Amino acid sequence: MTTSFEDVASLDVLGAIAHDCTRCALADSRTNVVFGSGSGTAQVMIVGEGPGQQEDEQGLPFVGRSGQLLEALLGEIGLTRDDVYIANVVKCRPPSNRDPRPDEIDACKGFLRRQIELVDPTVVVTLGNFSTKLLLRTEVGITRMRGVAYEWWGRYLVPTFHPAAALRGGDRVTDDIRADLALVRAVIDGRLPSGTGDDGRSGPGQRPLDQGATDDPQLDLFGEPT
Repeated sequence: MTTSFEDVASLDVLGAIAHDCTRCALADSRTNVVFGSGSGTAQVMIVGEGPGQQEDEQGLPFVGRSGQLLEALLGEIGLTRDDVYIANVVKCRPPSNRDPRPDEIDACKGFLRRQIELVDPTVVVTLGNFSTKLLLRTEVGITRMRGVAYEWWGRYLVPTFHPAAALRGGDRVTDDIRADLALVRAVIDGRLPSGTGDDGRSGPGQRPLDQGATDDPQLDLFGEPT
C-alpha cells in the first residue's frame, strides 16, 4: 500500500513534503522535484507521466515543447495554464526520460491521490498510457481508451494522447487531442453529449465495463484498501 497523506490539508504543505521525498531511487538523480502547478481550485486537472529534462531543471511541469503545444490546445477551448492544475504520476525525472518503474509509481501515488482530492476538479485529463492506466485501472492502451469522458469518482476523466506523441505523430494525433479537449469543454459547460464514442464504444459519461470496482467504497482511487 502507498503512503497516505489524507491528513495534509493544503497543496503547499503536500508540495513541501514532496520536495524532501526520498521514497524511491529517482531522488538520487533529480535536480528538482516537479510537484505541480496551476490553480488549486481548478475545474480541470491534467495528469502526465513524469518530468523531462527541462521540467527537472525548472521544477515545473510541461515547460518544454510538449507544454507549449498543450497550452495552445487548451487555449482553443478557452483555458490558460493558470486556469488548470497540472501534475504528473511521478514527481522526479526518470533518468534519460525512461518510463517510470512500478516501484517509482507506487512511491509517488500517494502524492497524486492527495493532489486530486485537494484540487477536487470537475474533470481529470490523463495524458498518455501511464496516467490513464493508473487512474482507470486498466491495461487497455490510450488509443482505445481516448474519445470518451468516463464517470470516475464523482467527476469525469478524459484520457488523451500525450502532447509528445502529437509532436512525433503530426496532425492526426493533434486533432485527436483537440477532439478530446472538446469533451473537456463540454463537461465543464454542462453539455456533455450522450451516445457513442467515435469508434462505436459506450459514449461520453459511460464507465468501461471492466471498471466496475472503481467506485467500491472499500477501495481508494487506485484500487487499494481504504
